[in-house]
Amino acid sequence: MTISIKNRFYGHLRVCLTWLFPLAILLGNGCSTLVGSATENLASSLSSAILNSDDIETVEQGLPAYLLLLDGIIENDPHNTSLLMAAAKLNSAYASIFPQSQEQAIKLSNKALNYAKTAICQTEKRACALQEQPFGIFENIVLQFKLSQIDVLYTLGATWASWIEVNKADWNAIADIGHVKSIMEQVIQLNETHEAGSAHLYLGVLDTLLPPALGGKPERGKLHFQRAIELSGEKNLIAKVTYAKSYARLVFKRELHDQLLKDVIDAEPRSAGFTLINTLAQQQARELLGSADDYF
Repeated sequence: MTISIKNRFYGHLRVCLTWLFPLAILLGNGCSTLVGSATENLASSLSSAILNSDDIETVEQGLPAYLLLLDGIIENDPHNTSLLMAAAKLNSAYASIFPQSQEQAIKLSNKALNYAKTAICQTEKRACALQEQPFGIFENIVLQFKLSQIDVLYTLGATWASWIEVNKADWNAIADIGHVKSIMEQVIQLNETHEAGSAHLYLGVLDTLLPPALGGKPERGKLHFQRAIELSGEKNLIAKVTYAKSYARLVFKRELHDQLLKDVIDAEPRSAGFTLINTLAQQQARELLGSADDYF
């Protein structure tokens, strides 16, 4: 993380601790719009700083403070959909990338999914308790989401998919794959370019989570990975890493595996909105390439 980005992070943190929380307490609901706007801008600017950082260690050390900060802000503004989605995305990301233990990963992914479910309930009342609905009713509700609601729908699908990945040893979690697929397929129907085609990336992961003998669909997953790479303009390097890790290793295609990872290592990681994830992708690509002889 550069000095300027680091200063922005701690500068925003000091602003919240010194005046934002006291204002929220003193002013109550009367100025909720003003405080809500300030906190939404805070969430947006901090998220941007994090995503555009190439300093993985600093982000790993600093992100827990931001997650706690978001928890506190949401306690004061529990119906703010933008804040709920920001908290869902970042808790989910930390659970997938930086957890200190499996127990922590499960706790954070549970929290992320709860935030995402609360956010979608705020947006569409029919989607409250969506996870508990019979699958036929669930699908019907998902199909009624509109383009204007795509971000909250995508957020639910993304955090749910990450929750399944964290809990994949639990067959009850694996049973939810169909629900997430339904969500991401609707996102693609509404706008497949949303979040640089990341819905395809999630569908690719879900199709390759299991081997063919247990119901996995690796060839369909391959097509999703290729489309995700195409829609991101090859700027999202994690798509190629995931393609190599989830598909090429699953079907034992060493040549494809190595080429994808070498492409990632040789690529320029700095790209607006992708720098952090690309830096992580290159780190993971080196690790996967280093272990390839033992795997294949």
